[in-house]
Amino acid sequence: MRVNAIDGFHEDVEHLRASLDASSVVGTWDWDHVRGVVVYDAGAARLLTGDSDLADCEISGAIAAAAVHPLDQEWLADHMKRAAKAGGLVLAEYRVLAENGSVRWLLNRGRSHLDPVGRPIRSRGILIDITEMRDGGERYVLNKAPVAREPLIHAADLAISLKHALGDDAPSEVLLAANLLLFSLGRAIGRL
Repeated sequence: MRVNAIDGFHEDVEHLRASLDASSVVGTWDWDHVRGVVVYDAGAARLLTGDSDLADCEISGAIAAAAVHPLDQEWLADHMKRAAKAGGLVLAEYRVLAENGSVRWLLNRGRSHLDPVGRPIRSRGILIDITEMRDGGERYVLNKAPVAREPLIHAADLAISLKHALGDDAPSEVLLAANLLLFSLGRAIGRL
């Protein structure tokens, strides 16, 4: 028995790992910013480096994300660095190339911790394979994605996704248009 770092209760590590595997969590990662290394479990090592033998090894440089899709590598590296410097939530959705050449989608969620003067010291998180959700596979307990009954509500959901996709770096006129769209949809929904 060991102490579970999440909530402090005693938990059998093998039982915890089996539960994580069953819940589609495919990997864990631990990034030591001070030493400039990352450690993956077997699932994360396979997904992010293409080599599960790198599990539990200290990895640095390009090999740490060798399996990340080439079109996602640069923005993901920049995003992870910014998230580490800001501290708190680390969240990214991106593609990786599997050993067979297929594309998988991952959701990376974790937390960055800063020292007392605001420098990043450590980030830890999990990877969740969301390929089936993105490709129209089973979602939650349903066989199909829930369909909005009201077209305006569906449009509002899409507009929210648009706003999130744009991010804060989008041109101001585009952000203004997205905000106006959301405002207009909200008013129209309110009148229903």
